[in-house]
Formats: sequence, C-alpha cells, structure tokens
Amino acid sequence: MEKTIHVRGNASGRTAQTDRPEFATELGSLLRAGRHSFQHVQSGLSKVLTLEPLTTVKDLVIVGDGPAVEEIIHYCEDQTVRGYRFRGLFNDEPVQASLEDRRMGDIAAAKAFVLANRIDILYCALPGTRRQEITDLMEFCERNTVRFRVIPSAESFIPVVKTSDLEFHGDVPVSKIRREPLDRMWNRAVKRAFDIVFSALVIVLVFSWLFPLLGLLVKLSSPGPVFFKQNRLGRDNKPFVCWKFRSMRMNREADSKQAIKNDPRVTRVGAFLRKSNLDEMPQFFNVLLGHMSVVCPRPHPLKLNDQYRDIIDKYMVRHFVRPGVTGWAQVNGLRGETRTPELMERRVEMDVWYLENWSFWLDLKIVVKTVTNMFGKDPNAY
Repeated sequence: MEKTIHVRGNASGRTAQTDRPEFATELGSLLRAGRHSFQHVQSGLSKVLTLEPLTTVKDLVIVGDGPAVEEIIHYCEDQTVRGYRFRGLFNDEPVQASLEDRRMGDIAAAKAFVLANRIDILYCALPGTRRQEITDLMEFCERNTVRFRVIPSAESFIPVVKTSDLEFHGDVPVSKIRREPLDRMWNRAVKRAFDIVFSALVIVLVFSWLFPLLGLLVKLSSPGPVFFKQNRLGRDNKPFVCWKFRSMRMNREADSKQAIKNDPRVTRVGAFLRKSNLDEMPQFFNVLLGHMSVVCPRPHPLKLNDQYRDIIDKYMVRHFVRPGVTGWAQVNGLRGETRTPELMERRVEMDVWYLENWSFWLDLKIVVKTVTNMFGKDPNAY
C-alpha cells in the first residue's frame, strides 16, 4: 500500500514546470534527512568519547507479591544500577506490609498503566495457581509490544528457560518467555554498526548514480512525485516515516488497499521497481537515521497492524526490533499481498523465528539471498 506525498486527489493536471520544483523539494527532504543522520552519528560518537552511558532506561512494573519482588524493587532503585526504572507494583490482593505503600492497584489497573505510560517490561510474580491471569497478562503484553518476564518460584506456571537466557536482578533470577539475541547490548551494537556501514556504502556507491535515473523514469511513468512516504511503526511501536520510490499512479486507495497481482494502479516502471526491490532503495536513508535496519521484519502499513494485532498470535512481537529493508520472511517467498490471515500468520511465524534466532551470519545470508532474488523470478513480487 502506498501513500503519496504533497499531492491530494487527481494529479493529472500537473505540468512539467510544477513537477520540476516538486522533484527538487523531495530530493531536498532526503538530503536533509541525510544531514540529520550524520548529526546523529556525531552525537553517538560524542557519547562514546565522553563515556556517557548508551544504555536506554527501561521502565518496568511488577504484578504479584513475594520476597523476590521487594529485592527487585531495591535493585532498580540502587543508584549504581543503570538500565531499569521501577514504576509501580500491582496485585489484586494486599501485598506484604513493607510493599503495601507501593501498590498502585489491581491487575486491570496494571494494564491501563502500562498502556498510558509506555512501559517496556512487565514482571510477573503471580503464583502458578493463577494460570489464567498469567496467560492473560502474557497475551496482553505481546499484543502491545511489552516484554514479559517471569520471576520464577517453586510453583511458577511458566517453565524457566535455559540458564544462559536468565537475567539476574541482584540475586533474583528473572526468566524470559523467548530467546532474544538482540536484547543483548553487544549484539545490538554489532547489528547497528553493520547497518551504518552497509547503508552508507549503498547510498554513496549505488544510490548516488542510480537515483537520478530511477527518479527520471518514475517522473516519466505518470504524473506525481518521485517518492512516496507512509507512516509505519518502528521498534517498540515508535512511529516513523518510511520512504520508497513511487510505483503506482496517483490513487485514493493508497492507504486502504494492498497491491495485488496485475494491479492497474502499478505503472510499467513501478512493476519493474517492485519486482527488483529497487523501490525500497530510499529506505537506506531510514536505516542510516536509525528508524530501520538492513535486515529485520518488514514494516507493515498501520491499517494491517490494526487488522491483525488482535487475531494473530505474536503479531506485535515483530516490533521488539527495528523493521528492515528486507527480512527472513521475504527471502523465503512470503512477500507482497497477504490475501488471507493464514498467509500473514506464516509471515509472522518467520519474523518471530528470526527475532529468536538472530545472528550476524544470518543477516549476511539474508542480504545475499535478497540480492540473488533480485535477478530471479519471484511469483509474489508485484
């Protein structure tokens, strides 16, 4: 689905004179984005050189009660500990006396607080006898891109994961419900370094000479701008503007209808761009800005997120990481139109598998496969 920029309604009345300054305006927008990205890189280097902490603070709440809960709260409030900020304790019943003044409400209040305050992590300390409430909390977190952690006990409902995937808050072990390699700072640093280097090389060595050619072809294919932009959700549901080369004629269904096979809205040039993935080239500016990654689950239009988040298990888990220019699902044939919920479910399964099994070598494999697919025939590339 596409949303064109600067133009509303029918663009058939445009003239060559009005197209030329519009083209310059769009190019200026991308150049300004590039300048901002350079400033972001400078800021990041300054943080490293001044030893300023690069770890973002994660807001957390705890649901439940017990001695481990009190220790985790003290751990988060320890001034020598960085990375976690305790925001509130919730439980349906009164908690131990030393914590009662910290209890902010019941489980229903916890859900409302999480949504209103963009909480990053929910720690569950409920006993295993409350199986239904634990399951409900876990599903709530996954629908709303909140990480779910379990404080293990002798009667925990969630089985403890491998020891290597345990986090320790002081002496308290906290288990995750899934393996997330990109939750480790070193892995994120490696991936981000690759994103910066790879996207910069693509922009300088390829985009610099290919852009004028593709821009001219898009302008000649049909009236309208060279680029289109559309709001998408990034990591942790943070919105960003996603750039692409325009591949369709101006239309009023850009936000409500996916591209289909033999779609009359797609121009001849647009069909070539979509089959070869060249329409995604401007997204390397999104990568350089930190909105996207070279490899990760593809960002979906907002309408698709609203349509599927409540009916497909783990759909919003995709947003635990930055969206990608290409992804594991795409190189395995699950790209383009999702005609049925079953097709979307298969795509989500592959996206979640990638998130749980990430490695630098897997990213390289996906990049190579993406390039080779550009020269092959993909029946879903339209």
